[in-house]
Amino acid sequence: MKIITNHSLVKRNKRIGQIATFSSLAILAVGLVISFQNGSQNDPSLLTWSMAALVVGFFVSQIGIYYTTRWGRSPRPDEMINQSLKGLENKFTIYHYSSPVSHLLLGPAGIWIILPYYQGGTIQYDQDKNRWRQKGGNIYLKIFAQENLGRPDLEVEATQADMHKFMQQEFPENAMPKISTVLVFTNEK
Repeated sequence: MKIITNHSLVKRNKRIGQIATFSSLAILAVGLVISFQNGSQNDPSLLTWSMAALVVGFFVSQIGIYYTTRWGRSPRPDEMINQSLKGLENKFTIYHYSSPVSHLLLGPAGIWIILPYYQGGTIQYDQDKNRWRQKGGNIYLKIFAQENLGRPDLEVEATQADMHKFMQQEFPENAMPKISTVLVFTNEK
């Protein structure tokens, strides 16, 4: 299998994750220091600054979590996908972060979009309610330390539409092949 990875994007996004994480810690620390000063001075403006630091620090930490989950930890999703698909022959090519979708596998089996998720526990889809559920895992981690599962079905539709639009722009005269999508949960739990 041929592997094509946009290493400059991976490096840049890893750096963004590190900066966002450390910035959020600094912002939260400033808010903590301000809140301690507020206790001794009873100044309402300091309470406003403390709460603002809490809110901004939380949002910046979520950005850090997003980037760190995808590009900061090793093995990254692209490395896990490569390891899982290492037995494929050279007729297959996988593109990481260098196409309209994050992970694209091309070969005799067609066009496959691979969507990795890092959520742990049991993932269920209720077709009647059109709802995804995550059972198990640590509640604290679900709220503060990892992304929400969201709606993978909507992400599948959006990525397929992006890929289809790209293919029509690049190859307008050709018939469009079927684009398939697979969800991959990379958390060992």
